[in-house]
Amino acid sequence: MARPGNSTSFFERAWERLSRNWKEIAFSGTKGVSLDLAKGGKSDLNLLKKHFMACLEARGGEVSARAQAAELGRLYLHQGADGRGTFLKTLAQDFGPNQDAVQGALEKLQANPEGSKNHYAAERELISALTPDSIRILKLFSSLPNGVKFLVDLRADLLNLNEQDPATEALSAHLKDLLSSWFDPGFLDLERITWKSSAALLEKLIAYEAVHEIRSWDDLRNRLDSDRRCYALFHPRMPEEPLAFVEVALGDGFAGSIQHLLDESAPAFDTAKADTAIFYSISNTQKGLQGIAFGEYLIKLVVQRLKTEIPQVRRYATLSPVPGFLRWVNALTDERLESFLSADHRKALRESGNRKTAATALQELVRKPEVLLESEDSERFKEPLLTLAACYFQEKREDGQPIDPVARFHLRNGARLERINWLGDSSARGLKQSLGIMVNYGYRPEELDKNHEAYMKDGRIALASDVKSLLRKAR
Repeated sequence: MARPGNSTSFFERAWERLSRNWKEIAFSGTKGVSLDLAKGGKSDLNLLKKHFMACLEARGGEVSARAQAAELGRLYLHQGADGRGTFLKTLAQDFGPNQDAVQGALEKLQANPEGSKNHYAAERELISALTPDSIRILKLFSSLPNGVKFLVDLRADLLNLNEQDPATEALSAHLKDLLSSWFDPGFLDLERITWKSSAALLEKLIAYEAVHEIRSWDDLRNRLDSDRRCYALFHPRMPEEPLAFVEVALGDGFAGSIQHLLDESAPAFDTAKADTAIFYSISNTQKGLQGIAFGEYLIKLVVQRLKTEIPQVRRYATLSPVPGFLRWVNALTDERLESFLSADHRKALRESGNRKTAATALQELVRKPEVLLESEDSERFKEPLLTLAACYFQEKREDGQPIDPVARFHLRNGARLERINWLGDSSARGLKQSLGIMVNYGYRPEELDKNHEAYMKDGRIALASDVKSLLRKAR
């Protein structure tokens, strides 16, 4: 069945609603702006700068400044990608910190050493002077309907700019700092999403799912069945926009196959018998909030909620992808394979691919991973690849962190690497991403702090006995 909804038209409709909401505000206090910024004409750029200055100077008071901001917002929404880029680059390059104000505040601070009467006042003045005028302008949008969401999406556009421009990168960083203060976890609410949630919210769940695509409305309903839970974080100023959400399956024991978990024909599990909660999809929905971490907070909050709602559940774990495994395997040389695998395992690889070396056999497998679905080849590859997967999680970047991004996230949260699952994702995407390998990260509430400290201080990874056993098979 085709993917439900159309994400492109969905977001276009959202932009149109936002533009209409601001029209009345804008026209109540200022004339409409009609500019084609894609062409970058001098007169259009000068007029744009005048409107920026009008917002900054707030002539006519707060209502007038708000109207100017609404009109600028509508102008921005009606630009194409090139026009929005010009808007952002003009804002970033021409409306940075006021250098005269910075210099004056710095001189005052130097003239008032720490402990003197006016030192802290001079400190505050310098901090204020260092705030770019662009941020002062953007703050005006926060008071408009859906203005906070507008700023989140505007930062996403900043991140999408391909040009290495220090001014726009600085604006993105300043805006991130502003959004970080607004989206502090203490301001967020955890809500459960059910089949009875609003159609608009369910449509967003479909559009934002980033790990396992929701293929149909039946698929979505299955994920919200009685043996499932879906929780999302919301901000009071974006009540219909989930910031991040997690999908949970209730069952007995660790799940090893995403296809089994998402099987729509499988009967619902009796939640009264559930002893394990499996987090099988965690998605951040707002690109503009990139760099502002919600996942750790979300998982721990959901664990606490489930402990209250379903007290017989004693184990909490993920079923997670291994996005870098296939690339890593493809780059292995015979010398490195010899350092990881026994002679018997290397022989099994050569025989499975009918190749002269184990490395060429793996490279052929990377090109045609679907052979893993054939029983004979699957068994030959199984033990060597599981052993390699265990070794993969021991590989580090220059900063001492694991090379796998999903591992970095969960291990930093204090999780334990519980189990490596053979053909955990047998879909075409799963085979091309990780040769079908998926893993379980265990969230044991009583061990999270200890594991987190050991990982952050010494780079030590908490491993369950199954993974240790695989490592013992490695050379």
